[in-house]
Amino acid sequence: MSPEFTSYFSLFPAHTQDLLTEVYETCKALLPDAAEKMSYGMPCFSLKQNVVYFAAFKNHIGFYPTASGVKAFEQEFVGLKFSKGAIQFSLDKPIPKELIQKIVLFRLEEIDKK
Repeated sequence: MSPEFTSYFSLFPAHTQDLLTEVYETCKALLPDAAEKMSYGMPCFSLKQNVVYFAAFKNHIGFYPTASGVKAFEQEFVGLKFSKGAIQFSLDKPIPKELIQKIVLFRLEEIDKK
């Protein structure tokens, strides 16, 4: 994990750090060669372009797979809050790793087509 990500994670309570780590590890498994950088103040994975961002908030983890990444999976967001470019994972529920994996793979395919 990059020092920037480690530093960012350390700003949050232990439970939130654990959830951030789950999101990180889920993405990293599919993006082993991606650059890890901070963008817009959030951890971001980048390959040719930014693939996904994520960030911690008081009551949720925000996951930002761009508008296309949200639109492609809207029907699977049962029980999740979402907007045009963001999905919220509640701090009191398990991280939906399979959904994150699907979205990351979709974004990789989308980027490869460009």
